[in-house]
Order: sequence, then structure tokens, then C-alpha cells
Amino acid sequence: MRSRRITLIVVVIAILIDLYVFQAVKTITQGLPSRWRTGIFGAYWGLSILALATFVIVPYLHLQYTRVNSYLTTIILGIYIAKLLAVVFLLVDDLRRLIQWVIAKAQSRESAAGETGIPRSVFLSWLGMGLGTGVFASLVYGFGNKYNYKIHRVKLAFGNLPAAFKGLKIIQLSDIHSGSLANPEAVNKGIDLVLAEKPDLILFTGDLVNDLAKEMTNYQAIFGRLQAPMGIYSTLGNHDYGDYAWWETPEEKVANLDHLKQIQKEMGWRLLMNEHVALERGGDQIALIGIENWSAKARFPKYGRMDLAYPGTEKYSFKILMSHDPSHWDAEVRPHYPDIDLMLSGHTHGMQFGIELPGIKFSPVQFVYKQWAGLYEEGRQRLYVNRGYGFIGYPGRFGILPEITVIELA
Repeated sequence: MRSRRITLIVVVIAILIDLYVFQAVKTITQGLPSRWRTGIFGAYWGLSILALATFVIVPYLHLQYTRVNSYLTTIILGIYIAKLLAVVFLLVDDLRRLIQWVIAKAQSRESAAGETGIPRSVFLSWLGMGLGTGVFASLVYGFGNKYNYKIHRVKLAFGNLPAAFKGLKIIQLSDIHSGSLANPEAVNKGIDLVLAEKPDLILFTGDLVNDLAKEMTNYQAIFGRLQAPMGIYSTLGNHDYGDYAWWETPEEKVANLDHLKQIQKEMGWRLLMNEHVALERGGDQIALIGIENWSAKARFPKYGRMDLAYPGTEKYSFKILMSHDPSHWDAEVRPHYPDIDLMLSGHTHGMQFGIELPGIKFSPVQFVYKQWAGLYEEGRQRLYVNRGYGFIGYPGRFGILPEITVIELA
């Protein structure tokens, strides 16, 4: 009953938005022939009704393919995000007209209705509709970018790095989300890119699956191809625990996580669970620390235990920490573990939507995460946030492409 009330409220709000935006549609089409306007009006309301009908009906269809759900959800959300952007400009225009009306009344004369040139209301309507349409088009365009892997190369110099580790090539992968993947051939080409780099070490910073270990069925052999002379090490992300799935018993959830651990073992990955290992090269050693998911954001779990993973690493002059959520860096790592030189994270995906151009770096996720993509430095400590190999929710990427990080230590 509650879900039906929520659905009804959402539908009513959506209809009000549709009616309000339709005023802009009428404004920007007022100079067109009547048959064109009729066609545009029909297309507008046809798309709106189809979107609302899909929103109402799909939950009752119990679709088994979550990929279908994700595409439909993205399209519907994209349509209404576009309309909400248009609403902002319409509200600005309505506020302008209200002020003009009040001034005209106060001066006891008619409002200046005979503005020369294009009325500002037409301009704002075009601007709002254009911006909204652009955002929707970019979301649709991004469907084709989800396997367009981009290599990011980062060279990091540390004064305390042992000599034998200078020139060490690390590949960082993160957020594979195998439950969202639907193209093994494309994913395999990404693995080819990794192997072509001939890394010394591969580090995976969590979220191998969306929820279920069985999501790796079609991808275990592909990711099992990964190899590096110094090994492959991994940690868990918030999705790996199965916290977002429904389980009949607690034991079933535990078994799922055990299965995921076994899969990583079979692929040759060494999963670090609140522990550290010593990496040796040319007679020198550094510490690699891996903790379970730890987030400073309340809605994400704190399974990570630095008090278990860190002790014993004091004797190593250089330390790398793998921790899935970048909010861990400011909240715990920098204040309490200033000798951790490099932390590697993922989690944010760069929201899979944004702009990255020379001098411009923006994604809406930055309003939630201070560190959300790329390299960050505070004093002698560094954090690198991988943009994610896979995707979840939105089945695409716009501006923030899936990432393979190549880190060279110097």
C-alpha cells in the first residue's frame, strides 16, 4: 500500500512537471506552422505518457534481466532530469514576469508587453529546453562508452622509496561490477590492454560484483588471465558483501561471500582482509596493506580495521594502502597514519558522468566526495582514486571513461 502511495505521488509530480514544461514547448514553437506544432505536441505527450507508463508497469513485470531495468531507468530519469533543468529556467522567467507585473501595478500602468526582438521568455525557454535535451542526449550517447577503456598513466616520486622499487610498474583496477557487464569480448579486450603493459604488480581495490558471487560465472576465466611477476592483490568493496541483496538466511549471505573469496583465490588473486604483506624486490621490502570497506559516509559500511592491518608495518620505510572508499583518506588515514605514503581507492566511478578536459574537471559526485577521480596530494601523502573498470546503475559513461591505471614509482 505504501509503495502504491509513493508511486501515485511520483506520477502526480511528474504530470505537474510535464504540464509546466509544456508551456515552454508552446512558447518555442509559437512561430511554426500548425501541423508542425501538432506533431511536436503529440511527440511530447506521447513520450511523457510512455515514460510514466513504463515507470508504473515495469515493477509489476518482475524483469529478470537487470540490464533491461537499468536502461529503462536511465531513460526515464534522463527524460525527467532534462525537464527539471528546463523547469529551473521557466521558474526564473516566471519570477521575472511576476516582478514586472508587480512593478507595473505599483506604477499604475500596463506592463511593457511590447519588447523588441526575441522576448526574454522565449530565450529562457530555448535555453532550458536546450540544456535539458543536451543532458538527456549525453546520457544516451554514454551507452556506447561503457567498454571504452582509457589508460591513465601516473608517475609518482617518493624520497623514501627503497632503491630496488624505483621504476616499479603497478596496474590498479577497481569496481569491475561483473553483474552489470554484458559483453565478454569487450571486457577481454580491456584485459589485453592490461597485459600489454607488462605490470610488475596488479592491485584491485574492490567491488568485483554488484551483489552475488555467481555474477562472475561468465567473467572468471577472463579476469583469471591477469598475471604479474609480483602478484595480484585485492580488497573488498561495499558491493562485495551482498549487503544490497535479499537473503533467506544469514548463512546464505555468508556463503555468498565465501564463494566470492574462493573465486578470487582460483583466479590467483590474494585477497587482503584487514592485513598486510611484505613485497620484496632486489633485496628491499615495502608494505602493502589491504583493508575491508571503510567509509566515512553513513550509508556505507565500516568493515575495515586499520588497527588489525597496520601493526607490523612500522619497520617498512614505504607503505601502500588499498582501501575501496576514498573518504577513508581524510577521515582516518591522514590523521592517524601519516606514514602511509600511497593510498589506492575506487568506489566513486566519477559518477560515470562528467567533464574532463584540460583545465576542467567536473562531475556531480564531487559534491559528495572531495576526492573522486585521479591523484590527490596532502603533504608527503598521495591518494589515487580509480574511475572504475565497470559500471552500475547507469549502463554507460559520458566524459568519465572506464579506467586502467598505470602507476610508476620513482
